[in-house]
Amino acid sequence: MKALHLSRLAALTAAAALPLALATPASAATTVTFDCQADAPIVGPQQVSLDQDTDVTAPATVAPGGAFDVVIDPAPNTVPSDVSGNKVKNINPFALKFTVPANATYVGADLAGGSNLGSTPPTISAANGVATLSFPGPIAGGSTFELPTITVHLTAGQSGTIETKLSGTSYSDPGLTFKAVASSIIGDVTAPTSCFPNPSPVFTTTTIG
Repeated sequence: MKALHLSRLAALTAAAALPLALATPASAATTVTFDCQADAPIVGPQQVSLDQDTDVTAPATVAPGGAFDVVIDPAPNTVPSDVSGNKVKNINPFALKFTVPANATYVGADLAGGSNLGSTPPTISAANGVATLSFPGPIAGGSTFELPTITVHLTAGQSGTIETKLSGTSYSDPGLTFKAVASSIIGDVTAPTSCFPNPSPVFTTTTIG
């Protein structure tokens, strides 16, 4: 599933799930497009489109109250070395959010792997129905990196469906944030960047029952 198409600066994830007591998973290959706005000094807000292909798998069904895992395995990514004639020095810090599904309860999460993300390992936390993968970086311009595999442990509700999707609805409610540091004729500039999936796809749907 390690396929990725990147327009500028980004890393996104794909989600997969393994049930405790179910056999056949549902899967979908999806291209997610992030609509991003970089708050660049002097020139003002700049819009950037970020694309990534993801292969998503989840259990087709789960028993009421049953435990299951969502496994998020990001594809490798490369930070551009140059954007609009300006040398990209690095991106930092990085935060990617996904929504804890309705009709499910977040139990915890484990991280494994990942490469070239800086000296501080990534962490994941959950609050107010959103799980956030974050790390300070930096990731150097022109370098290839890979986010860790995330195994999220969930418990199903009593009825309904469980949909997996990313967080973010607007620049003021982003699902992906980072700062891009670039060299320009006026020196190093830092552009805080906010992104949201547009459109925001439903990766998978799991039926409780």
